[in-house]
Amino acid sequence: MNNTFLETIKVFEGEIFHLSYHQARYESVLKHFNVEAVQDLGDFITPPENGLYRCRLVYDTKGCTQTTYHPYQKREINALKMLHDDTIEYAMKYANRERLDALFAQRGDADDVLIIKNGFVTDTTIANIAFFDGKRWLTPASPLLEGTTRQRLLDEAKIVEEEIRIQDVARFKQVALMNAMVDFAIIPKNPKELFC
Repeated sequence: MNNTFLETIKVFEGEIFHLSYHQARYESVLKHFNVEAVQDLGDFITPPENGLYRCRLVYDTKGCTQTTYHPYQKREINALKMLHDDTIEYAMKYANRERLDALFAQRGDADDVLIIKNGFVTDTTIANIAFFDGKRWLTPASPLLEGTTRQRLLDEAKIVEEEIRIQDVARFKQVALMNAMVDFAIIPKNPKELFC
């Protein structure tokens, strides 16, 4: 896997959302590679003034290489197919998503897949996940990727980390997906009918 990474940043009506969390993740990636020179991501973002966009900012260890804007339409999720992959790694937001795309291609009639690693729930291909147990919203303690929205909601004590095994899923009352674009989106469908 090459060392090209990306940040997906929400921009709406010219406003950039939660940039400090994207900046922190970008800096943590560079720190992993012992790169001390960091840039201000905001210097590379000139968002469109009207509409909702997904800003895709690509960078490597030498700096930001590309910024593009894509009109955003939320993908409806009515079914998630559980797929097992015990060797997948995606601890950094790599621009290369071939492994995730290959899992997504196996979704069948479902809208996305929920990736199970070594018996534990991780993420979908595009979002972190949370489960409501009647009192608290729990998110897997070992996600594939520590998303920026997930981190913000943990910081705000709106969600709690917990190891979630595949057999635990049936006991939850609600499911939500979270990423930079949807924030925290509760799926209205009964969890018992969501997973296949």
